[in-house]
Amino acid sequence: MKLSTKSRYGVRAMFDMAYHAGTLPAQIKDISRRQQISPRYLEQIFQDLKKAGLLNSRRGPQGGYSLARPADEITVKDIILAAEGELELVNCVKGLRKTKGTEEDAGAACQFDNRCVTQHIWSNASKILGDYFSSLSLKTLCEQAKEMGLEKELDHRFMYFI
Repeated sequence: MKLSTKSRYGVRAMFDMAYHAGTLPAQIKDISRRQQISPRYLEQIFQDLKKAGLLNSRRGPQGGYSLARPADEITVKDIILAAEGELELVNCVKGLRKTKGTEEDAGAACQFDNRCVTQHIWSNASKILGDYFSSLSLKTLCEQAKEMGLEKELDHRFMYFI
């Protein structure tokens, strides 16, 4: 399995916001500079994250994007699902999860639907990976960054000197 750049950059950008801005709004240009991601591509990714309820946006000079929930309530899985739409290692496991899909969706997933032992391997692997991604919150990533000694950048828009 290979995650797309959309989900990988989404996780990096959301981590960046949680780590460097916390609850304050972060601007695309700053995230783009720190993470070396194109601002245009970040805008596209942020539209999906906003639609999924993970980000809020505010216009204006003190505006930007902010986390819609506290960092300990947003998981890596939430971000990947917002970017990818699903978290299945292979398409054939969709047939095993008919609870939400229609029969047409499930039947089109694999010609050996429910008659192939490897389908259960991929389904279990997808579940284990999903559980792991669910166990990692943005707060967890921030704690790991502190342990690594990653320096926080202060946002000068919100610093006042007397």
